[in-house]
Amino acid sequence: MSIASSRKTLTGTVVSNKMDKTVVIRVDQRFAHPKFKKVVTTSKKFKVHDEKNECQPGDLVSVCETRPLSKEKRWRLLEIIKSATLVDQDKAK
Repeated sequence: MSIASSRKTLTGTVVSNKMDKTVVIRVDQRFAHPKFKKVVTTSKKFKVHDEKNECQPGDLVSVCETRPLSKEKRWRLLEIIKSATLVDQDKAK
């Protein structure tokens, strides 16, 4: 069993890319409430290392855990699964 296979991987949506080499992603989790059986959605934000600054808000990305890179950064970017389609505001009007 290799080290890379034992690391956790998550899939989330990029929320912010305003920092240098860092993006914030939101990971949503859906589950049935144990008592009421209603589907509940929870979300959590993670700071991810993006070496090439290639992520844009709205991108669907895959990340894996890594050693601590800074105070809050514990994840690194594996791949961009789906790029966001940004519509220019002037053309939309």
